[in-house]
Amino acid sequence: MHDFQFKDAELFAEKIPVRKIIEEVGTPFYLYSANTISNHFKAFDSAFEKVPHTVCFAAKSCSNIAILRLLAGLGAGMDIVSGGELHRALLAGVDPGKIVYAGVGKTKEEIKYALETGIMMFNVESTQELFAIDEAAEDLGKKARVSLRVNPDVDPKTHPYISTGLKQNKFGINIDDAFEEYKLAKGLENIEVVGIQKHIGSQITQISPFVDALEKVVNLANRLRDEAGINIQYLDIGGGLGITYKDESPPHPRELAAAIVPMLEKTGYTIVFEPGRLIMGNAGVLVAKVLYTKVNEGKNFVIVDAGMNDLVRPSLYGSYQEIIPVVKKNGKPKIVADIVGPICESGDFLAKDRTLPTFEQGDFLAVMSAGAYGFSMSSNYNSRPRVAEVLVKGDEFHVIRRRESYEDLVRGEEIPAFLK
Repeated sequence: MHDFQFKDAELFAEKIPVRKIIEEVGTPFYLYSANTISNHFKAFDSAFEKVPHTVCFAAKSCSNIAILRLLAGLGAGMDIVSGGELHRALLAGVDPGKIVYAGVGKTKEEIKYALETGIMMFNVESTQELFAIDEAAEDLGKKARVSLRVNPDVDPKTHPYISTGLKQNKFGINIDDAFEEYKLAKGLENIEVVGIQKHIGSQITQISPFVDALEKVVNLANRLRDEAGINIQYLDIGGGLGITYKDESPPHPRELAAAIVPMLEKTGYTIVFEPGRLIMGNAGVLVAKVLYTKVNEGKNFVIVDAGMNDLVRPSLYGSYQEIIPVVKKNGKPKIVADIVGPICESGDFLAKDRTLPTFEQGDFLAVMSAGAYGFSMSSNYNSRPRVAEVLVKGDEFHVIRRRESYEDLVRGEEIPAFLK
């Protein structure tokens, strides 16, 4: 559920008409509901109350420091994949002891930054990375707490671009090799082995892949304890539970908990979860204005001021995002149209061949389910300033990221002397 609802014919975000925010902020902008974020986090957190656990929000899904602060205040840790996300998490007041660091390409500088900060653990994705962390820890005179990211070769039955747990994916260490990798890690002087991590993908709408992958890593943890004397403290089972964009019926966190908590209770481990989309996806929308409409040989186009640089998911994944008017108009027939943006690419669209209300020049629309991987994947392509981000709480709203200016576009650039 979310807090973007119509009252009569007008779209509200919690207790505020979206039209009022448009009047003060302009378009396009991302709009988030603090109440929805809080409710989604609490629903997930409470579902697993029977096992000791930490919910580490996947910062890559929406990394604005105001959003991270909101979640930290609810008790969330962070799942990060870069030094920049670590910086954001610390600015937001996240407890470093609740931060897990994933990603296949951590640099030596990023590793040292995380070691100096005192994070919970690194999720190690390769043998060479393990050696790099050991060397960095030696340089700093510290012990690096690590888990190995295990690739369980389980099909998450999702889009191939967001599948991460198969042998052909770049992530993690093959589960068949993991036992020997753990023995290697145990023997390194500056490494402390504390966990096992797995993450099989995103937008997963079935429970069985979670269960299958979990069984494999629990068996590995037991074998490590019994045969190698490696006692695991943390079992990081990742995230990936899907949301409803169109007609999907993903399981509620309670259903996932019912399937896996009996297995987790027996382990005695502290469980780490890494949800992102589940918390943020339906907690945000992208608001845009209709610039023009046109018809090309019977095909309808609605041209808006938000494009693929602002929301790339439809172009990149062919993903469906519901599109609704900010103000409903009675008596207007529906049409089949493409919603397209200003980017100079035929791949610049927010919807294709969609049955929609008749939008007219000057109307406003909301692209739903855009809170996750919306702004965080946006860019300045075509030299377009990135849009504003706005957070609503009750009857208040605040711009949590101002709209970029043309000056922001060229900040850091300079013309060399030989061209002057």
